[in-house]
Amino acid sequence: MSVSTRYIAAPPDSSLPALVIQLTTLVDSCMIWIGITQEAEEMAEKVVESGRLGCDWACAMTSSDSSKDCPSVSLLRASHSDVAMSMAPRLARRFKKQIFLAVDIPPAFISAGQIPPIILHMEKQLVRTLREIP
Repeated sequence: MSVSTRYIAAPPDSSLPALVIQLTTLVDSCMIWIGITQEAEEMAEKVVESGRLGCDWACAMTSSDSSKDCPSVSLLRASHSDVAMSMAPRLARRFKKQIFLAVDIPPAFISAGQIPPIILHMEKQLVRTLREIP
């Protein structure tokens, strides 16, 4: 088992905030918490400690049949967001691992009816982070 925290600076010339990812890796599974922050990089651990694990939390399992959808379930869900429920199966399918994903985004960043840029940015950074683990 390993636990790591990663700070992703806000993209230059963007309204997107910085991100913090905490990744706990086990054999064939990952527990991921991702949230936004206005804090500096050296505060990343504190951001994780003050984050909300149960705000939007889902689990997805990879399927042995790649043509089938990954089974997934929402463990805890905020009324304003189901980001983890839609993102976790994509990550599970792509990386062939069971994924527990907690997404901590304030309601102000969620747009009704469209995918906010922060969601796309988060998923892109999660893919980069998961590619780096052996």
